[in-house]
Amino acid sequence: MTYTDLFQLIHRKRSFLCIGLDSDITKIPDHLRKLEDPVFEFNKSIIDATIDIAVAYKPNLAFYESRGIAGLRCLERTMNYLGSFQDEVFTIADAKRGDIGNTSAQYAQGVFNTSLSGFNFDAVTVAPYMGEDSVKPFLTFPGKWVILLALTSNKGADDFQVVQTGNKRLFELVLERSKTWGTNKNMMYVVGATRAEMLKDIRTIVPDHFLLVPGVGAQGGSLSEVARYGMNNHCGLLVNASRSILFASSGFDFAEKARAEAMTIQAEMETLLKSHKLIC
Repeated sequence: MTYTDLFQLIHRKRSFLCIGLDSDITKIPDHLRKLEDPVFEFNKSIIDATIDIAVAYKPNLAFYESRGIAGLRCLERTMNYLGSFQDEVFTIADAKRGDIGNTSAQYAQGVFNTSLSGFNFDAVTVAPYMGEDSVKPFLTFPGKWVILLALTSNKGADDFQVVQTGNKRLFELVLERSKTWGTNKNMMYVVGATRAEMLKDIRTIVPDHFLLVPGVGAQGGSLSEVARYGMNNHCGLLVNASRSILFASSGFDFAEKARAEAMTIQAEMETLLKSHKLIC
């Protein structure tokens, strides 16, 4: 999916919502666990309930890899199902990969090469700590995206990401160095919603790139603050919510409650898009 395609999808759905499919088998409704592939059935129900208002879906690979072959088959089924919606969704492998070049090349094959894995994600999250040669292999796939970790929403981010290095904080150095590795057409950045005030500084360095913003919902980030500091003239935001949507109910009505939670977020997003004159 291209930069333009993604913006058009946001415009069409009046939303920049990304739903994280962090589908913990221990938290899904009890009645699903009797099924042959309970997590897939859970994912399918969530997708069906939200496909008209979600721009992106982001399976966190840990929740699938932790279950071995069964989990990987579930991930494959989930991705095949999302693939049936063709250009209606943007898919992100939340994998946080990053290793020496030849290893990264194999990781990239795993998430992007359909003839080998069947996953065919549009994007993958990548850790930048090992530098350019660990990221470049992911950028060799036409039409695919790298989403580089820049400033995350967890408490431990303070250990390194905001440490001063000369006259810059480390996350600012990551942004400045890495933006030359790709372009705003194939690279995005992860920036946590719980650090929304720093988006103003981030936008001075990468004004035109898309930002993937976790931390809205269960983590308490402010969507209005994210939009205030981070939205650009192509929206430039994919805001992720996971637990607040997925586990809005543990009963038979889980999909309906998930939709209601997603619609609350989408309604605020629509208002923000209108206020920035990106939609009528």
